Amino acid sequence: MLESMLRCIVLAAAATPLLVACGGGNASDPAPVTPAQCSGSTCANQGPPASQPATTALCPAAADIAKNTYLGGAGSGEVVSLNIDPTRMTYSLTFLASPIPVNSSSVQNTRAGLTVTGAVQHPPSGSLPTAAQIACAFQLQQGTGTIGGSTYTTAYNANNPPTIYVGFGVAGGGIPGATVDFSGDQLASTLFPNVKARSFDFYPFIGFSSVSTSIADLKGSYNALLYHILPSNNFAPAAEVTQEQYDASGNCSVPSGATNTSCATATSTWAADANGSYFDSANAPQIETPTPVGTPLVGPLLGLVVQRNGATAHLILGKLNNAIVPIVVRTGYVNENLTNAHVDDESGIALMAPATTLKSGAFDGSYIGADSNFAYTATLINGQTAGFLKPSTMTTQSTFTLDYTQTQPGLIGAVDGNGNKGNVIAVGGLYGIFLNGEENGGVTSTSANSATPNQPYFGVGALIQPQ
Repeated sequence: MLESMLRCIVLAAAATPLLVACGGGNASDPAPVTPAQCSGSTCANQGPPASQPATTALCPAAADIAKNTYLGGAGSGEVVSLNIDPTRMTYSLTFLASPIPVNSSSVQNTRAGLTVTGAVQHPPSGSLPTAAQIACAFQLQQGTGTIGGSTYTTAYNANNPPTIYVGFGVAGGGIPGATVDFSGDQLASTLFPNVKARSFDFYPFIGFSSVSTSIADLKGSYNALLYHILPSNNFAPAAEVTQEQYDASGNCSVPSGATNTSCATATSTWAADANGSYFDSANAPQIETPTPVGTPLVGPLLGLVVQRNGATAHLILGKLNNAIVPIVVRTGYVNENLTNAHVDDESGIALMAPATTLKSGAFDGSYIGADSNFAYTATLINGQTAGFLKPSTMTTQSTFTLDYTQTQPGLIGAVDGNGNKGNVIAVGGLYGIFLNGEENGGVTSTSANSATPNQPYFGVGALIQPQ
């Protein structure tokens, strides 16, 4: 019965020519919205298209897409600026902050400051339900750039390529992945001798064409879903759900009745980044226990030398469908200078949504995005019933149910078909989910190593079509 219901609704959604928040709406009122043109300091060299195409369009016209720069965060712990030119079929991507090494000889030399350029192509015919949807999706081909005097070429797997789905005000999907290998770095391999190399086909990404540069816009109470990976512990993943409250100056506190005792996004005031379009906090909390260094014989001595902090948190205040959508990225930090050695490599992403009670049906609809399986996933939400689907076929992979009781306002309970529990939040036409179990077959094999666990599960999706 549930399978039939999901498939019927999905077929109806697929027949409607909308993709990735084009039809917009927010969590409490998922209706079409025309974004206001930004001005002044809130633009940060970004903004929605100058003219909104017909409401039946999937995404902005090619010329308008080319005018936009999408600022966002990735599950890799990177802050990224992305431009796609559908007329020239090219892209330019800048890593504004990154913990991802550019080669295996030094884990401290990262992609931060690197700009890569390359070609884009649309997914092949049949890879999405309609030709119109394919026209708004862009596969980022292998890109190149120069950093530290050397040429860098992005990783590329043609069977699971980095793909960006463009909508009005939002672009999501995956950015180029990488192979992270400690074995070529003498100090890293000494400190963490048991880490297996791991390749990532892509890193999940969500970005916005318009952002706020006023920290006062963060003021309010939130639920946060965090997902981090700890490379030095064989890329062990962890997820956390917190309640946090920010004042108009960007100071975080824990509201009364919260399930957590401290803020997990940042514990020091946010300050404007030098780029001027997002914010930094020098005190990035950890949600995973730092990996012990070295072997039992030399570990205690190395532990006296190596400090286990230094990561930075970054805050992007996306503006989407008349809502502020906070994205927090934790960028790990490694310094191999033995006079000031640091290893704080935990990295990841968080979505925050207002702590406001949501009724059943408030964010019903079809969503598309990328997840911790390093796969692209569609999600259908219909009241208390929900399911994950393959975007290419719109067939159900698995189902879960939602509980709107909300001991914490805005934090929806979720349970999958195997009884694994988690939570869902929603804001501005985006939704985030955490489930403490394996979903949809687990991590894609080409983005895993022999030590990769399939849980917890984390995903962020953008609204395709409200119900």
